Amino acid sequence: MPIRQVPDYTDPAALAAMEAKVATFPPLVFAGECERLKAALAEAAKGQAFVLQGGDCAESFAEFRADTIRDTFKVLLQMAVVLTFGAGMPVVKLGRMAGQFAKPRSSDVEKVGDETLPSYRGDIINGAAFTEAARLPDPARMEFAYLQSAATLNLLRAFATGGFADLHQVHRWNLDFVARSPLSKQYEGLAARIDETLSFMAACGMNSDNAPQIRETAFYTSHESLLLPYEEALTREASTHRGKTYACSAHFLWIGDRTRQFDGAHVEFLRGVANPIGMKVGPSMEVDDLLRLTEILNPANEAGRLTLIARMGHEKVEAKLTPLVRAVKAAGRQVVWLCDPMHGNTTTQAGYKTRSFDAILSEVRRFFDVMAGEGAVAGGVHVEMTGNNVTECIGGAHRLTPADLAANYATFCDPRLNAEQSLELAFLIAEELKAHRSRPERPLVQAAQ
Repeated sequence: MPIRQVPDYTDPAALAAMEAKVATFPPLVFAGECERLKAALAEAAKGQAFVLQGGDCAESFAEFRADTIRDTFKVLLQMAVVLTFGAGMPVVKLGRMAGQFAKPRSSDVEKVGDETLPSYRGDIINGAAFTEAARLPDPARMEFAYLQSAATLNLLRAFATGGFADLHQVHRWNLDFVARSPLSKQYEGLAARIDETLSFMAACGMNSDNAPQIRETAFYTSHESLLLPYEEALTREASTHRGKTYACSAHFLWIGDRTRQFDGAHVEFLRGVANPIGMKVGPSMEVDDLLRLTEILNPANEAGRLTLIARMGHEKVEAKLTPLVRAVKAAGRQVVWLCDPMHGNTTTQAGYKTRSFDAILSEVRRFFDVMAGEGAVAGGVHVEMTGNNVTECIGGAHRLTPADLAANYATFCDPRLNAEQSLELAFLIAEELKAHRSRPERPLVQAAQ
């Protein structure tokens, strides 16, 4: 099939050998896990769950450390607790982790001064350093990406079931955040109500010792399905689900805005796997194209199968998203709608790519308003974030400015919300969710008709 965003491997024999090697590796995820996620996403499509998808713009081999994984997982748990209370429903936790190594690029080459080299496409393909050796696509990187993904998944599963995700502990972390936030007065009320709820549950006899739901959590992994040699090598026919084939590199894979061609290799690949899948929907998407793609990717109109991730830019949401939502609903297509408020709001300031917290929040709010206005379900949010104290996005309670970006600008690709900004966004979204729940005339999340 015609393919875009493909690296130019100079040694086809080495590529074929690595594909064959990866094909012998054990699957990273399993069919049963993928089906459980699909069922949870089906609930989100009906307005009975809310999806939180978050993590790095692109994982880095060099940043692979237990504390990095732990801190991102920790912030996602904190955000999920706040959103659970605000939405009044379960939150499906979906990390951009354990496989988010490849990135699409707007150009095949990058020029610095008089030198032109291949663009950096993520650590699974080449290196970020601007040298000829680093930028040469290397198939051997696929093996390292697999091993790092396996180790990350091992740690995530231990965190999710070993007590680290205990609801009371996560709430204590949130109380610490509220205490040190410049906007603590704004968040204290919500934090206090969560505290009252947990105290009531304890009084009713529900605690970490007798209720696994308090001590453990379900956590799933996701990444963009971009490097097809790697994805195909990890595709398996399930022994427990006869007749179904799963991409076993992650529970959930998505197609980006640059690789969603009807006859393209990426659409063809994801059309054939049974995982829940997603597709980015940007401002260039036309109504007819979206309807055709939903039919190709989900011909059986299976609930939970297809998630549409809107990334319009905060100034274009109403004009661009409204007709798409209206058409999908009129066609009776079963989808989950998520808001990606990051990718449409990237600017350059003080020489750095950055994103404004205010623009991010504005896009989320406008997305919610469009969904409510069209009688559709606002299924969740998709954010690029990290548990580290980076300075990559401006604004937020600590009022980061362009002058602050140089303090700890650590990303190799796109700017991410730091831990404080991520939690602040979760509290503000939770307040919005709770306010809409109390206004039945304009429901934010409602049951699908």
